[in-house]
Amino acid sequence: MSSEQETNRRRLRELLVVRGNSKCVDCGAPGPEWASFTLGVFMCDTCSGIHRNIPQISRVKSVLLDPWDAAEVEFMASTGNSAAKAKYEQKVPPFYYCPTKTDCQLLREQWIRARYERNEFIYVERQEPYSAGYREGFLWKRGRDNGQFLSRKFILSEREGALKYFNKHDAREPKALMKIQTINATFQPAKISNPHGLQITYLKDNSTRNIFVYHEDGKEMVDWFNAIRAARFHYLQVAFPGAHDVDLVPKLTRNYIKEGYMEKTGPKHTEGFKKRWFTLDDRRLMYFKDPLDAYARGEVFIGSKENDYTVLPGLPPSTQGNHWQFGITIVTPERKFLFACETEAEQKDWVGVFQGVVNRPMLPQEYAVEAHFKHKP
Repeated sequence: MSSEQETNRRRLRELLVVRGNSKCVDCGAPGPEWASFTLGVFMCDTCSGIHRNIPQISRVKSVLLDPWDAAEVEFMASTGNSAAKAKYEQKVPPFYYCPTKTDCQLLREQWIRARYERNEFIYVERQEPYSAGYREGFLWKRGRDNGQFLSRKFILSEREGALKYFNKHDAREPKALMKIQTINATFQPAKISNPHGLQITYLKDNSTRNIFVYHEDGKEMVDWFNAIRAARFHYLQVAFPGAHDVDLVPKLTRNYIKEGYMEKTGPKHTEGFKKRWFTLDDRRLMYFKDPLDAYARGEVFIGSKENDYTVLPGLPPSTQGNHWQFGITIVTPERKFLFACETEAEQKDWVGVFQGVVNRPMLPQEYAVEAHFKHKP
């Protein structure tokens, strides 16, 4: 290696410890080892792969392995992550979802393209698809009974406070009306077997209803997601007029705390254990026969330890009928719920997340949820 190359490498390593450069500019992952020498930013391996897909905007190199010339290094020094963020994230709306290293590829890709390719946060008019308060279009929706994805018209209206979809393109009445007040959306590419798959949930008669949708165009799907977040944000601003944005943003959409298979038995604890798909959504533990079911077979409210909710590893000694050996008992004021996991690692994971919920004091509005909660055994 020439002395010039060695000097350039050393300078790049020095730049990596400069404040702002020690984390990926796009997802915040620590220790970035890649850089865009056309944008002047440092990034992680995963995000560098997305940058390679927009070569007209971003050209990437390995900080440690590729050759660098002095002019490129100087450009990196004169720009860096903090300066790039100040330029490309000038006007990010508070409701817009900024992905982290744990988010799916689609969210990360569209965040990168929105900033560097489309300049959405420099020119506010380019945010219109998700900030106008009204959006309509067609999405592929999974049929509740046959599992087929069919094209359905969707309308999101902040004025009406609802997301609606129609079974026929010329139908006047919607097939379903989902109130912004109870709606949630989370990307589920693995579950839906589509890289753009979105799970939308809402409450119907105080029970959770799931719908699963996708669009071939990734931007279109992320625009729908952020439009839902915008509608939720504006609803919450009205509902809680004194609240700060920073307090409202975590309430816009949420990913599930944990999902996976467990066995469960009925309220008498004499029935055989059945394998079910479980989803822990905040304080709601829902179980389904199939992960893509529209409705849960049952829901369990998990309160706090101050209100006599307890989580215990293991099952009562008299328990029979479980094929999986690693049990969990959730004690509520009304009854005990018995579950079994296939592995000890899964048991520890579930106990850990349940304990986290139980240790968290209940909020005033959660008492109302508990009071109205319907458990379907």
